[in-house]
Amino acid sequence: MSTSDDASRADGAPGGRGEPPRSLATRLERLPGVGSARARRLERLGLVTVADALMHFPRDYRDFSGAHAVGDLVDGEHASLAGTVADVGTRTTARGGQMLVVRLACADGGVRAVWFNMPFMARRFAVGQAVVIAGQPRRSGGKWEFAHPEVRWLGAGERHDASEWLAVYPLADGVQQWHVRAAVQAALEHGAELPPEALPAGILAAKGLLPIAEALREIHCPSARPMIDAARRRFVYQELFMLQLALRMHRAQQQRRRAAPAIPCDARVDGRIRARFPFDLTAAQGRVCAEIVADMGRPEPMNRLLQGDVGSGKTAVALYCVLAAVAARVPGAPAAPSGRAPGYQAAIMAPTELLARQHAATLEHLLGDQGGRVPRAELPVELLVGGQSAARRRASLERIASGEARIVVGTQALLAGEARFRNLALVVIDEQHRFGVVQRGLLQEGHTDPHTLLMTATPIPRTVAHAVYGDLDVSTLDEQPPGRQPVATYRVEREQTDAWWDFFRRKLRDGRQGYVVVPAVEESKRGLESVGSAYEQLANGALEEFRLGLVHGRLPARRKAEVMEALRAGEIDVLVATSVIEVGIDVPRATLMTILDADSFGLAQLHQLRGRVARGAARGICGAVAGPGASPRVDAFVATTDGFALAEQDLLLRGPGDLVGARQSGAPPMYLADLLRDAEVVAEARRDAIDLFQRDPALADPALDRLRHLIAARWGDTLGLARIG
Repeated sequence: MSTSDDASRADGAPGGRGEPPRSLATRLERLPGVGSARARRLERLGLVTVADALMHFPRDYRDFSGAHAVGDLVDGEHASLAGTVADVGTRTTARGGQMLVVRLACADGGVRAVWFNMPFMARRFAVGQAVVIAGQPRRSGGKWEFAHPEVRWLGAGERHDASEWLAVYPLADGVQQWHVRAAVQAALEHGAELPPEALPAGILAAKGLLPIAEALREIHCPSARPMIDAARRRFVYQELFMLQLALRMHRAQQQRRRAAPAIPCDARVDGRIRARFPFDLTAAQGRVCAEIVADMGRPEPMNRLLQGDVGSGKTAVALYCVLAAVAARVPGAPAAPSGRAPGYQAAIMAPTELLARQHAATLEHLLGDQGGRVPRAELPVELLVGGQSAARRRASLERIASGEARIVVGTQALLAGEARFRNLALVVIDEQHRFGVVQRGLLQEGHTDPHTLLMTATPIPRTVAHAVYGDLDVSTLDEQPPGRQPVATYRVEREQTDAWWDFFRRKLRDGRQGYVVVPAVEESKRGLESVGSAYEQLANGALEEFRLGLVHGRLPARRKAEVMEALRAGEIDVLVATSVIEVGIDVPRATLMTILDADSFGLAQLHQLRGRVARGAARGICGAVAGPGASPRVDAFVATTDGFALAEQDLLLRGPGDLVGARQSGAPPMYLADLLRDAEVVAEARRDAIDLFQRDPALADPALDRLRHLIAARWGDTLGLARIG
């Protein structure tokens, strides 16, 4: 939803004497009422030009009409009053604190506004100054009093009823609301009419959307409460509509440019793969496997996201698909020395070396001599991770390039441009949200056109998945394997830790293993305990009778692997670790977990950590040690083990930024859309984008020129769409 590029160069006629030519590229410092000093402050928010200010949308609104009269006030009900500062004073309260009292003279009486222990506020008031205050009045000593009200300072000649709803903007350090409001007002006066309309008249009319100039004015200076919703809906719809079109174009472009190998998977192959597993696949796993191999059977690249809660069996699905890929033979390729046609290759990419090693070990076990169709020797598993010696790494790369390595498991080393595959048919990216849109496409930039399966154990609400992964098909594992029990989760207050460790010790004596998770490798400025000090304290205190291990991200890779192997072998009773164990670690006897400083972790991360103790026959137990006071994340974590419910709560608590993946992909952040609050608009925009794309996939209609250009400007570099501009 950019207002730059060709629009910025479309200068209008010059304004009055001394005013800059009308352009979206005009710098804010040149606008009346802004100036260079204020413009330097605004740069901290990324506001440099008129276009920047117009697109800096409010985060909230306050009723600052000043329309209430003193005689109309009702105890506890929100009101806004216009008045003049009659007196400013401070006094000491009975408890020794300071109270600032500002008396206001209003049209039909007086009120007072008070602030406790905020003496600096006194400097902002002067006798005779016109203000509007808003808040909840209370009767105190026979007078009306507003405690800590919102204040709008009126400039010389400014009417209090210029706008009934005052915009509240996102700020940065040293930038005040009135700085932003002055800049936005000047930008509106200078160039509200300049941004060309991105949406064709037919879409505006059909969807009942405001034209862009009117929407800009109403979102910044609303004339009435309903107009806030109307303006916001216009921009949210446009943003999501454009994103969906961009993702559809990206997907079509990938499919046009590339031809993937068609991988057959008939009933015979299915039966032989299932025989490898020491357990029966669940109905959900069977359904998802069928969806994936159906895609792999087509000659265009699959792009599918597999999501499921912790412990739902995503790894088994991935391994099924890997075995299906490598079971197929490359048609028309020269025969190998054995006389057989060479087979395809598959790659599994994990976010950590620990998880990569675990995937490799699981595959080695499945491919062992279990009486299956393919002997182990013909399907070697190649491990490619950063901790290997140069000689071993070189040998691995040679086997991958020759096609001898049929199954490759690795970390981001696969993304570093070192690995060159001969017949790569399938790429599985585990915990894909750690890689991002751009990174996940790197393996598709070579001469091969693999199918791509993305996996995440961070469930994504359906509306968000549609908005963010419009270029992907989404499969969901919505069933837990038989016998898998929810983890019993407790909030442990600081004063309860002695009792908790007593309980923890009793369970360890019963033969269980456990984890103690610490948020920081080193002591932090926030006072979080380091993993080293936690280890020392536990080894010499609460857990001194047990064998402890230590692992964190700064340990050498070989040492981490040794510690994890000792845990699996039962040589360690309790592993003290950072969140390096967050994903994929599978030790069935480790069914106890204590998370220290739990309120410093994200909700999704807490849920992932808890998944480590849901792998065994005994029910997992997790204690989240939290500080005093409210902690919405910890409370939500303790309340449910439903990963999808927690995903929605996580999105509500921290916003959609991380899930959208902007920070990972380099894509622009969303301006205004809230993917939960705007779920209906997400669905509507998606339907409309699909309909338009099916009718005009190139957006060749001249009425769509501006829309096509904006999509290229906003998403082109990220999704390789620059050619459509």
